[in-house]
Amino acid sequence: MEYVYAALILNESGEEINEENLTAVLDAAGVDVEESRVKALVAALEDVDIEEAVSEAAAVPAGGAAAGGAAPADEGGDEGGDDEDEEEVSDVPDTTDDDDDDDEDVSDEGAEGLGGLFG
Repeated sequence: MEYVYAALILNESGEEINEENLTAVLDAAGVDVEESRVKALVAALEDVDIEEAVSEAAAVPAGGAAAGGAAPADEGGDEGGDDEDEEEVSDVPDTTDDDDDDDEDVSDEGAEGLGGLFG
């Protein structure tokens, strides 16, 4: 992240984002500079409008893009505001095993198999 921060500092101060300037900022911050990372970042930012990218990133609500966007607050149904009866539904499949009876047998078989290997 230090490399990206250094590029943002250069951009904010109006300096050109090149290998020499990026390395100077990183050195001043006490970062152990890897030349290959500097070159890669300079090449990656060559055609990027950093001001536009920062403003677009600031426009996204926290967790909005990563969480798949915010759900609508109310879709016009129950106007009363009493949502206690509604159950939240997740897109993530339930991987819990409700049948605990077979778990002990499986563990014993696995342990016996490992014991045979490492005896």
